[in-house]
Amino acid sequence: MPDDVRVNNLVSALISAFGVLAGMLLLAVAVDDFRSGASVLWLGAGIAILLVCAYGLIRDVRRLRAEPTD
Repeated sequence: MPDDVRVNNLVSALISAFGVLAGMLLLAVAVDDFRSGASVLWLGAGIAILLVCAYGLIRDVRRLRAEPTD
């Protein structure tokens, strides 16, 4: 039977990876809107969201690597 904590951490890392993909998509849309004349705040918000998502993924991967494999 798999360890429930390990499975939960794997699912959390997977969700964080999809969050980074969504953040990259949002940043691409923000860059496109900025080039079309939108406010620079869209670009800043896209960058901030991507950084927060990347931080969450890094935290989850570090948690997975710190777990014992027993």
